[in-house]
Parts: sequence; structure tokens; C-alpha cells
Amino acid sequence: MAANPKVLLLPGWQNSGPDHWQSRWEARHGYLRVEQHDWMQPLRGDWITRLEEVVLAQDAPCVLVAHSLGCLLVAAWAECSRNTHLVQGALLVAPGDAEREELRGVLHSWSPVVLQRLPFASVLAGSHNDPYCSLERAQAFARAWGAQWHDCGHAGHINADSQLGDWPAGQALLHTLLTP
Repeated sequence: MAANPKVLLLPGWQNSGPDHWQSRWEARHGYLRVEQHDWMQPLRGDWITRLEEVVLAQDAPCVLVAHSLGCLLVAAWAECSRNTHLVQGALLVAPGDAEREELRGVLHSWSPVVLQRLPFASVLAGSHNDPYCSLERAQAFARAWGAQWHDCGHAGHINADSQLGDWPAGQALLHTLLTP
């Protein structure tokens, strides 16, 4: 019998604060946050290397739960890793668009965004009024990555400011990926 998947939390730029659903899930469910060396000046190569290290250290398949820049990390990692078979699925929430003019300066190493089909099941949850990614761009990411689209309505960046609490709807999406 296969081991239960390990849930790895992949926060975005500047990490996820204590009121963010990712932090609440970490505290409540014991999921593992992938800690990055530099949350404020994220370099794609450094973040990919760190994710690779954490995936390889697990003793069971992984399900990735990414928010914002973490979604772009999943796509970039999947493009270059030889270990994507260790990932059972990915929940991609509110991807940030590193190619937006106002983000290019700080997220320079994340452009161009990797737009290659992911080699594992994925669901992308997006919002109509996300200040960091237009609805059209989020839907284009879902198509490019082969992710099932989930419409969260007008939920902003689907973060602490969205006042989601433990975000039970997100947990329901995650559970679709936890069972093969």
C-alpha cells in the first residue's frame, strides 16, 4: 500500500504571513512549508534548487500547494527536474504574473514564465479581481499547464487580505489531488 502523499506548501514572494490560509493549513494539518533562502529577492534558480532538495527528501509522493509566485515555481521546476514522477499533483492558487510591468523589476529572473504542460495532475484556482494577475492570464496559465480551472469569483489575490480563514473550499480542491 502506497504511503499517504506529503503536502508541500510553496508560498510566493515575501512568504505567507500568519493569517494566510497556507500558514493556517501548516499549523492545523502539519503540512510542510518549503522555506526559501530569500523571500524578498526571489531568484528562480535558487527557488527551483530548494524545491528539488525538499521533494527528494520526502519518503512519499508529494502534492504541491502553491500560491502566487509559488505557482510559477512549480512550472519552472517541472520544466527542468528529472524527479517530477515524485509529485502526485499540484494545487496552484492565484498565480502571480511576473511579466506584468510593475513586477518585472523585482521578479526579473522569473520572466519569461514557463508555459509548458505539467507532467502531473493540477488544479488552478484563480480570481476575477486579482491585482497581480488578470483573469485572462490566469486562465491562459491553466490551459498552458494543463490544469483544471477553478473559478474563485471575486476573491482578490486569494490571500490573507481575502479573509478566507482556513479556506475550506481550497481544502476540498486539495483533497481531489490527494487521492489518485
